[in-house]
Amino acid sequence: MYESFYDLKEKPFSIQPDPEFLFFSKRHSMAYAMLEYGIYNRAGFSVICGEIGCGKTTIVRHLLNNLDINVTVGIVYNTHQHIDDLLGWIMLAFNQPYEGKSQIGMFDAFQQFLIKNYADDKRTILIIDEAQNLTIGALESLRMLSNINADKDQLLQIILVGQPQLRDLLKKPELQQFNQRVAVDFFIPPLAGFEVTKYIQHRLEIAGRIKPLFTVEAIKLIGEAAKGVPRSINILADTALVYGFSAGSLFIDEAIVAEMLADKNEYGVFNS
Repeated sequence: MYESFYDLKEKPFSIQPDPEFLFFSKRHSMAYAMLEYGIYNRAGFSVICGEIGCGKTTIVRHLLNNLDINVTVGIVYNTHQHIDDLLGWIMLAFNQPYEGKSQIGMFDAFQQFLIKNYADDKRTILIIDEAQNLTIGALESLRMLSNINADKDQLLQIILVGQPQLRDLLKKPELQQFNQRVAVDFFIPPLAGFEVTKYIQHRLEIAGRIKPLFTVEAIKLIGEAAKGVPRSINILADTALVYGFSAGSLFIDEAIVAEMLADKNEYGVFNS
């Protein structure tokens, strides 16, 4: 809609996780480095937490794009509090047959799968997204799976990705044994004010725009309204571009952002 008007080859502020647009703030860089460290040092559990829209999924996708070919990855997305067959979902994530098998049968089959991967010199990594939805019982089941090893080598590495509630969940006394298995953990905070400027300019450059498009004041308003959360910044910046295009403005200034925010506050679906 506005791409050619603003000399953009694509939309710069899509809310879809796209590793090509990944902005490495100081904390995002640390989170990625910690994940890499955990993988290459065969950590049993790695935990990454952050607010909704802070970039956790994008970091994980960037990690997957840069893993060695000798790594087998399974991802469980369908987590919820009433999940009653976590092992079945894990088998499905690794494309392993699970239908008609008992819990013991699935455990044995999964163990054989891990052993075969190890014999083939392959690492096996399980990623569980939205892990804050898991119950204490489900986390204990994961701990039992992490006990499968060969000599000193861990056969299964598990990465838990979740919202801040995951951090609260893992602090429960009942999970003390689980916590002792966590070798890598990191919490991704919202972007600081100066990082919002770099973030917006970074995404614009990836989309083909080198010259500044948003004024300093406009960026400040967006950063404050979004509370530094990247996904919220994307939504507001994208909407501001629509407003600017509609007005025929060559730049997105404070007045355009202020109008957009006022309209959202008065006419938005989620206003109170």
